[in-house]
Amino acid sequence: MSGLILIVEDELDLVATLEFALEREGFQTRSATTVDTGFTAATTSPAPDLILLDLMLPDGSGTNLCKRLRAEAATRETPIIMMTAKSEEVDRVVGFEVGADDYVVKPFSVRELALRIKAVLRRRKPTEAPTVPSRFGRLRVDTGGHRVWIDGQEVVFTALEFRLLTTLIARRGRVQTRDVLLNDVWGVQPGITTRTVDTHVRRLRKKLGAAAIYVETLRGVGYRFTAEVPDEKEGAP
Repeated sequence: MSGLILIVEDELDLVATLEFALEREGFQTRSATTVDTGFTAATTSPAPDLILLDLMLPDGSGTNLCKRLRAEAATRETPIIMMTAKSEEVDRVVGFEVGADDYVVKPFSVRELALRIKAVLRRRKPTEAPTVPSRFGRLRVDTGGHRVWIDGQEVVFTALEFRLLTTLIARRGRVQTRDVLLNDVWGVQPGITTRTVDTHVRRLRKKLGAAAIYVETLRGVGYRFTAEVPDEKEGAP
Protein backbone atom coordinates (compact mmCIF):
# COMPACT_ATOMS: atom_id res chain seq x y z
CA MET A 1 0.00 0.00 0.00
CA SER A 2 1.31 3.45 -0.89
CA GLY A 3 0.28 6.97 -0.05
CA LEU A 4 1.48 10.24 1.47
CA ILE A 5 1.42 10.40 5.28
CA LEU A 6 1.66 13.77 7.03
CA ILE A 7 3.25 13.56 10.49
CA VAL A 8 2.42 16.51 12.77
CA GLU A 9 4.66 15.93 15.78
CA ASP A 10 7.20 18.10 17.65
CA GLU A 11 9.37 15.24 18.98
CA LEU A 12 11.98 15.12 16.23
CA ASP A 13 13.34 11.70 17.24
CA LEU A 14 9.84 10.24 16.94
CA VAL A 15 9.35 11.96 13.58
CA ALA A 16 12.56 10.42 12.27
CA THR A 17 11.53 6.97 13.55
CA LEU A 18 8.09 7.23 11.95
CA GLU A 19 9.49 8.49 8.65
CA PHE A 20 11.94 5.58 8.47
CA ALA A 21 9.34 2.95 9.41
CA LEU A 22 6.60 4.27 7.12
CA GLU A 23 8.92 4.67 4.14
CA ARG A 24 9.95 1.01 4.61
CA GLU A 25 6.23 0.17 4.36
CA GLY A 26 6.07 1.95 1.00
CA PHE A 27 4.61 5.27 2.15
CA GLN A 28 5.88 8.75 1.37
CA THR A 29 6.07 11.15 4.31
CA ARG A 30 5.82 14.85 5.05
CA SER A 31 6.30 16.38 8.49
CA ALA A 32 5.39 19.47 10.51
CA THR A 33 6.04 20.38 14.14
CA THR A 34 3.35 22.97 15.00
CA VAL A 35 -0.36 23.62 14.56
CA ASP A 36 0.25 26.34 11.96
CA THR A 37 2.82 24.45 9.90
CA GLY A 38 0.67 21.33 10.22
CA PHE A 39 -2.33 23.12 8.74
CA THR A 40 -0.19 24.44 5.87
CA ALA A 41 1.31 21.01 5.21
CA ALA A 42 -2.15 19.40 5.25
CA THR A 43 -3.54 21.85 2.70
CA THR A 44 -0.52 21.85 0.38
CA SER A 45 -0.66 19.89 -2.89
CA PRO A 46 -0.23 16.98 -3.19
CA ALA A 47 -2.69 16.42 -0.36
CA PRO A 48 -1.77 13.82 2.25
CA ASP A 49 -3.70 10.55 2.21
CA LEU A 50 -3.63 10.38 6.01
CA ILE A 51 -2.51 12.61 8.89
CA LEU A 52 -0.76 11.47 12.08
CA LEU A 53 -1.53 14.21 14.58
CA ASP A 54 0.05 14.71 18.01
CA LEU A 55 -2.38 16.00 20.62
CA MET A 56 0.12 18.31 22.34
CA LEU A 57 1.96 20.76 20.07
CA PRO A 58 4.12 23.79 20.95
CA ASP A 59 1.67 26.41 19.64
CA GLY A 60 -1.63 24.75 20.51
CA SER A 61 -3.72 21.61 20.67
CA GLY A 62 -3.92 18.90 18.07
CA THR A 63 -7.64 18.79 18.86
CA ASN A 64 -8.03 22.36 17.62
CA LEU A 65 -6.03 21.58 14.50
CA CYS A 66 -8.28 18.58 13.88
CA LYS A 67 -11.33 20.89 14.10
CA ARG A 68 -9.72 23.29 11.59
CA LEU A 69 -8.96 20.47 9.18
CA ARG A 70 -12.51 19.12 9.42
CA ALA A 71 -13.86 22.60 8.66
CA GLU A 72 -11.66 22.94 5.55
CA ALA A 73 -13.14 21.54 2.32
CA ALA A 74 -9.78 20.17 1.12
CA THR A 75 -9.15 18.15 4.32
CA ARG A 76 -12.70 17.46 5.51
CA GLU A 77 -12.48 13.76 4.60
CA THR A 78 -8.74 13.19 5.12
CA PRO A 79 -8.24 10.37 7.67
CA ILE A 80 -6.65 11.52 10.94
CA ILE A 81 -5.00 9.31 13.57
CA MET A 82 -4.27 11.10 16.84
CA MET A 83 -1.08 10.33 18.78
CA THR A 84 -0.89 11.26 22.45
CA ALA A 85 0.51 10.36 25.83
CA LYS A 86 -2.96 10.81 27.31
CA SER A 87 -4.94 7.62 27.80
CA GLU A 88 -8.09 8.71 29.66
CA GLU A 89 -11.36 7.73 28.02
CA VAL A 90 -12.47 11.38 27.92
CA ASP A 91 -9.46 12.23 25.73
CA ARG A 92 -10.36 9.47 23.27
CA VAL A 93 -13.98 10.57 23.21
CA VAL A 94 -13.01 14.19 22.50
CA GLY A 95 -10.65 13.03 19.76
CA PHE A 96 -13.39 11.06 18.01
CA GLU A 97 -15.95 13.83 18.48
CA VAL A 98 -13.80 16.40 16.67
CA GLY A 99 -13.34 14.02 13.75
CA ALA A 100 -10.36 11.73 14.42
CA ASP A 101 -10.54 8.32 12.74
CA ASP A 102 -8.35 6.48 15.24
CA TYR A 103 -6.32 7.10 18.39
CA VAL A 104 -2.98 5.67 19.58
CA VAL A 105 -1.41 6.18 22.99
CA LYS A 106 2.33 6.73 23.40
CA PRO A 107 4.48 4.76 23.68
CA PHE A 108 3.17 2.64 20.82
CA SER A 109 4.51 -0.01 18.52
CA VAL A 110 5.50 1.50 15.19
CA ARG A 111 4.49 -1.76 13.51
CA GLU A 112 1.05 -1.59 15.12
CA LEU A 113 0.71 2.04 13.99
CA ALA A 114 1.56 1.06 10.41
CA LEU A 115 -1.15 -1.62 10.53
CA ARG A 116 -3.66 0.90 11.90
CA ILE A 117 -2.78 3.31 9.08
CA LYS A 118 -3.37 0.61 6.49
CA ALA A 119 -6.66 -0.39 8.12
CA VAL A 120 -7.94 3.21 8.12
CA LEU A 121 -6.91 3.71 4.50
CA ARG A 122 -8.65 0.48 3.49
CA ARG A 123 -11.85 1.63 5.18
CA ARG A 124 -11.63 4.96 3.37
CA LYS A 125 -11.27 3.40 -0.09
CA PRO A 126 -14.21 4.30 -2.35
CA THR A 127 -16.92 1.69 -2.21
CA GLU A 128 -20.33 1.40 -3.76
CA ALA A 129 -22.20 4.51 -2.69
CA PRO A 130 -25.04 3.87 -0.23
CA THR A 131 -28.54 4.55 -1.44
CA VAL A 132 -29.40 7.91 0.05
CA PRO A 133 -32.60 9.43 -1.35
CA SER A 134 -32.29 13.06 -2.40
CA ARG A 135 -35.64 13.72 -0.69
CA PHE A 136 -37.16 12.14 2.37
CA GLY A 137 -40.10 13.94 3.95
CA ARG A 138 -38.82 17.23 5.33
CA LEU A 139 -35.25 16.40 4.29
CA ARG A 140 -33.38 17.11 1.08
CA VAL A 141 -29.85 15.68 0.89
CA ASP A 142 -27.09 16.39 -1.62
CA THR A 143 -24.48 13.71 -0.90
CA GLY A 144 -22.02 14.97 -3.52
CA GLY A 145 -22.22 18.53 -2.29
CA HIS A 146 -22.30 17.60 1.41
CA ARG A 147 -25.46 19.70 1.95
CA VAL A 148 -28.75 19.18 3.79
CA TRP A 149 -31.99 21.15 3.74
CA ILE A 150 -34.83 20.83 6.25
CA ASP A 151 -38.17 22.29 5.15
CA GLY A 152 -36.26 24.19 2.48
CA GLN A 153 -33.74 25.74 4.90
CA GLU A 154 -30.11 24.65 4.62
CA VAL A 155 -28.59 23.30 7.83
CA VAL A 156 -24.82 22.94 8.20
CA PHE A 157 -23.54 19.56 9.43
CA THR A 158 -19.96 18.63 10.29
CA ALA A 159 -18.34 15.88 8.20
CA LEU A 160 -18.91 13.38 11.01
CA GLU A 161 -22.55 14.40 11.49
CA PHE A 162 -23.12 14.16 7.74
CA ARG A 163 -21.62 10.64 7.65
CA LEU A 164 -23.80 9.61 10.59
CA LEU A 165 -26.94 11.02 8.98
CA THR A 166 -26.34 9.51 5.53
CA THR A 167 -25.39 6.15 7.06
CA LEU A 168 -28.66 6.05 8.99
CA ILE A 169 -30.68 7.16 5.94
CA ALA A 170 -28.99 4.61 3.67
CA ARG A 171 -29.91 1.86 6.15
CA ARG A 172 -33.40 3.19 6.89
CA GLY A 173 -35.70 0.65 8.45
CA ARG A 174 -32.76 -1.37 9.83
CA VAL A 175 -31.52 -1.18 13.41
CA GLN A 176 -27.95 0.06 13.81
CA THR A 177 -26.23 -0.84 17.07
CA ARG A 178 -23.85 1.64 18.68
CA ASP A 179 -20.89 -0.64 17.94
CA VAL A 180 -21.83 -0.85 14.26
CA LEU A 181 -22.17 2.93 13.98
CA LEU A 182 -18.89 3.47 15.83
CA ASN A 183 -17.12 1.16 13.41
CA ASP A 184 -18.80 2.31 10.18
CA VAL A 185 -19.05 6.06 10.83
CA TRP A 186 -16.02 6.70 13.03
CA GLY A 187 -13.91 3.95 11.48
CA VAL A 188 -12.82 2.40 14.77
CA GLN A 189 -13.20 -1.11 16.06
CA PRO A 190 -16.12 -1.94 18.39
CA GLY A 191 -15.40 -2.12 22.10
CA ILE A 192 -13.50 1.17 22.49
CA THR A 193 -16.44 3.37 23.58
CA THR A 194 -20.02 3.91 22.45
CA ARG A 195 -20.86 6.97 24.52
CA THR A 196 -19.77 9.26 21.71
CA VAL A 197 -22.43 7.72 19.42
CA ASP A 198 -25.21 8.81 21.80
CA THR A 199 -23.70 12.29 22.04
CA HIS A 200 -23.63 12.69 18.27
CA VAL A 201 -27.17 11.35 17.82
CA ARG A 202 -28.40 13.96 20.31
CA ARG A 203 -26.60 16.71 18.37
CA LEU A 204 -27.91 15.32 15.09
CA ARG A 205 -31.49 15.36 16.35
CA LYS A 206 -31.11 18.92 17.57
CA LYS A 207 -29.99 20.07 14.12
CA LEU A 208 -32.70 18.02 12.37
CA GLY A 209 -35.40 19.89 14.27
CA ALA A 210 -38.83 18.75 13.07
CA ALA A 211 -37.16 15.96 11.09
CA ALA A 212 -35.65 14.47 14.27
CA ILE A 213 -38.66 12.11 14.49
CA TYR A 214 -37.10 10.11 11.65
CA VAL A 215 -34.31 8.92 14.00
CA GLU A 216 -35.76 6.31 16.35
CA THR A 217 -34.18 4.99 19.54
CA LEU A 218 -34.46 1.31 20.42
CA ARG A 219 -33.55 1.09 24.09
CA GLY A 220 -30.71 -1.28 24.79
CA VAL A 221 -30.20 -1.90 21.07
CA GLY A 222 -29.34 1.21 19.06
CA TYR A 223 -30.90 3.54 16.50
CA ARG A 224 -33.01 3.24 13.38
CA PHE A 225 -33.92 5.74 10.67
CA THR A 226 -37.61 5.28 9.96
CA ALA A 227 -38.32 3.31 6.79
CA GLU A 228 -41.18 5.59 5.71
CA VAL A 229 -42.15 9.18 6.37
CA PRO A 230 -44.87 9.40 9.04
CA ASP A 231 -47.86 10.88 7.19
CA GLU A 232 -48.90 13.20 10.01
CA LYS A 233 -45.41 14.67 10.35
CA GLU A 234 -44.39 14.94 6.72
CA GLY A 235 -43.55 18.41 5.45
CA ALA A 236 -42.64 19.79 2.08
CA PRO A 237 -38.90 20.49 1.85
